[in-house]
Amino acid sequence: MTGARARRGARKTMPSNKRAPPRAVAIDLAIPCARWRRAVPKVATVATEAARAALGQAGRSIRDAELSLVLADDVTVAGLNGRWRHRAGPTNVLAFPGGGRPDSAAPLLLGDVILAFETVAREAKEQGKTLPDHLRHLVIHGVLHLLGHDHEDAATARRMEATEKRILALLGVADPYRLREEAHG
Repeated sequence: MTGARARRGARKTMPSNKRAPPRAVAIDLAIPCARWRRAVPKVATVATEAARAALGQAGRSIRDAELSLVLADDVTVAGLNGRWRHRAGPTNVLAFPGGGRPDSAAPLLLGDVILAFETVAREAKEQGKTLPDHLRHLVIHGVLHLLGHDHEDAATARRMEATEKRILALLGVADPYRLREEAHG
């Protein structure tokens, strides 16, 4: 038997101490508020595509991780906002960073992004945006928070907004900050 023939028939075995190849980010989507499904056609696709776009364009490679998206209502978000942020009332989106990787074999827990239907719908109308586009924007905004982006000062806000606009443009969504300024004239 020649060397080439022997190599073709040889089997490689992977040592048992090697980790399995990394998998993509798993997105767990919950929609406890039925109004999202009625108001946004293919809402599950809209939300998960926005999250994947943010994960793919955020400036770092993320694999073998989990992210939770919850399309809730104002009552749910107001409760979470009061309990965890000590602020009364709902907000459009909350982002709760995960606890990292519980052990070396577990996926990275990125965290939870929770959106309030009534607040998001009202903002979209007031700002002259479609509800699906505003949903995309806020999902991206929340995911970027989980990845460490922030808007606590003018410089970080400009960087975060620029990242959001770049990701939204890839999805065919107009600059949401320009639309907001035009709506308030």
